[in-house]
Amino acid sequence: MPAIVLVGAQWGDEGKGKATDLLGDTVDYVVRYQGGNNAGHTVVIGSEKYALHLLPSGILSPNVVPVIGNGVVIDPAVLLEEIRALDSRGINTSKLVISTNAHLITPYHRTIDKVSERFLGKAKIGTTGRGIGPAYADKISRIGIRVQDLFDRSILEQKLEGALHDKNQVLTKVFNRKNMAVAEILEEYLAYAEILRPYIADTSLLLDKALKAGKTVLLEGSQGTLLDVDHGTYPFVTSSNPTAGGACTGSGIGPKAITRVIGIVKAYTTRVGSGPFPTELLDEDGDKLRTIGHEYGTTTGRNRRCGWYDAPIARYAVRINGLTDFFLTKLDVLTGWEKIPVCVAYDVDGTRHDELPASQTDFHHAKPIYEYLPGWKEDISKARTITDLPKNAQDYVKYLEEISGAPMSAIGVGPGRDETIVTNFFKKDLTAV
Repeated sequence: MPAIVLVGAQWGDEGKGKATDLLGDTVDYVVRYQGGNNAGHTVVIGSEKYALHLLPSGILSPNVVPVIGNGVVIDPAVLLEEIRALDSRGINTSKLVISTNAHLITPYHRTIDKVSERFLGKAKIGTTGRGIGPAYADKISRIGIRVQDLFDRSILEQKLEGALHDKNQVLTKVFNRKNMAVAEILEEYLAYAEILRPYIADTSLLLDKALKAGKTVLLEGSQGTLLDVDHGTYPFVTSSNPTAGGACTGSGIGPKAITRVIGIVKAYTTRVGSGPFPTELLDEDGDKLRTIGHEYGTTTGRNRRCGWYDAPIARYAVRINGLTDFFLTKLDVLTGWEKIPVCVAYDVDGTRHDELPASQTDFHHAKPIYEYLPGWKEDISKARTITDLPKNAQDYVKYLEEISGAPMSAIGVGPGRDETIVTNFFKKDLTAV
């Protein structure tokens, strides 16, 4: 069976956790393929709300094997706390599988992340300070520590000594911080080895066997398309590839296995952290979207910046990821507006741009060009088919579909698991394109 990729089509926080959970009964494996605990998914099941940071959303589905792929950077303390929290709520976490090649976040990564961001002052990127960027930097510099290193004391000690030799110089001479001791980190991380051992595997081989056995694999990214380190609003991006291409490198499966890519897109737009945001609202409408949509970061609790739907961004996500369809979330949040603006293009110094400008400078200066659609006041949370929606809501969805470049195969009308309109295309045959 082919693999399916689920990717954020904006700046993250689009509701990927709900989409993964909705698909939980129809897939066999859910794989987190990049990122760290700098992002999160919120899943609502009945009256229970689950905030996941490192664990794949599929861990909430009893018949799914959740996998943390090699492309993820793991803070062991955070991961174990998250496992314990779910265990205490009766969620079975014993099926979790972790790649032996995933890289680890260490205390020096977190320290460097925080002091570097403070050092930048007004030029700060908006990092969460959880060590994700420095861990990926070490990975690319080939001085990173991987999960498998926990099981060889000599190698782990050598790698820590090599990493701290340079990093202590930076901490003491640039940032006026104390040296970090190899011995303390070594003992802390060796203690994680036996706890994590039951979960560790060659996940690339595991997934290859699963696909050959006819199993369905769902590949789940964190963050979103415009936070991709290559294709996002650089430098205000994450340090990995949340886009569909990252699903292959971050999971260890080949691209021919993937036949469907679902983009998660909000009925409006949000982002966290610094960087350009053409449709951002710094007024009552922005506050209203934030309040009604509960737009606060799952991991950080930070206020999300809010704005209207941005069609050029959606079209860009279709192009970069090869999206086959969209899952539109939070349509219910727009209930109550008399008119709803939709950004269809940008004005950059008097020139119209129907697509994202290639220049960072142009994108920073982009002003939204809006079309206005009539709103609706009816409660749509009970809608389970397109025709259950009021006409203006139907027209809004149809318009977004037309200008975004891919069909809307599912529509979220509330935070609950069942508060979703699911079309035949979305779930009838997950491998259909």
